[in-house]
Amino acid sequence: MKLWILFSIIMATGLSACSQENKNNMQYNKLTPEEEKVILHKGTERPYSGKYVSFNEEGIYLCKRCNAPLFKSLDKFDSECGWPSFDDEIEGAVKRKPDIDGQRTEIICANCGSHLGHVFEGERFTEKNVRHCVNSISLQFLPVPQKPETTDDLHEAIFAGGCFWGVEYYMQKVPGVISTTVGYTGGLKPNPTYEEVCSHSSGHIEAVKVVFDPAKTSFEELARLFFEIHDPTQQGGQGPDIGQQYISVIFYMSDDQKKISEKLIRMLTDKGYRIATELRKATVFWEAEKYHQDYYLKNGALPYCHAYKKRF
Repeated sequence: MKLWILFSIIMATGLSACSQENKNNMQYNKLTPEEEKVILHKGTERPYSGKYVSFNEEGIYLCKRCNAPLFKSLDKFDSECGWPSFDDEIEGAVKRKPDIDGQRTEIICANCGSHLGHVFEGERFTEKNVRHCVNSISLQFLPVPQKPETTDDLHEAIFAGGCFWGVEYYMQKVPGVISTTVGYTGGLKPNPTYEEVCSHSSGHIEAVKVVFDPAKTSFEELARLFFEIHDPTQQGGQGPDIGQQYISVIFYMSDDQKKISEKLIRMLTDKGYRIATELRKATVFWEAEKYHQDYYLKNGALPYCHAYKKRF
């Protein structure tokens, strides 16, 4: 399952490291002087000094400067050279260029041009016969998400329908719902903050993860409610909340959830609704800040942009 999740992180997002959208909205992480020396001025960290040299956890390695995905842990190997080594890259993530020494081939992030290290061929360390020799300081690691500690009898669903406060408010009222968590998903920025999501620099969408008992309710019942507590025909936002982080999406977690969602969309389409809701495969879900959790329950208020309207 871990390998499946890892590939879904990359593939389901539909983002490449050199996407035009990223280039048009470039925002960089703040670098330390040591990071600038390597990443911006093409320096090299001392061998065996980097944090990822003997690092073997499962996940994705991102560019330290712009968060673009670069390498998969599946392609990392121990070359005993003193720097992290990879025999492959995420497609389109890395560019090659002649090094200023006239002998080696430099590799840079295709998204932002940051210096990563060098690439060597013909050394026969692995069957792919390629070694991307990368400075640890040029990377940051995004681990494979761990499954929540629920029993096998509980299921999960993820819905995005505008401000996550309102979606959570209605989902919490369904008999059979065990817990709800508001958070961010759909983007690549690890551990995004609310400000980063609102600034459209993370690619994430406000969403609600629902843990439910299938003996008491079903995904279809929750999905029907989802379509009836927000306007699934509105594009580019929800109610007064306009922006990509507020669009309508069902992040399906299985083929069955996808098929049920498609069926409900067909039913609404047959009724004359022009559905804008997107269906995306679920990826990493990042829990939002504590003050966002159970917002309406804690504040004793009612949703301002969500209301129930029967559609089925």
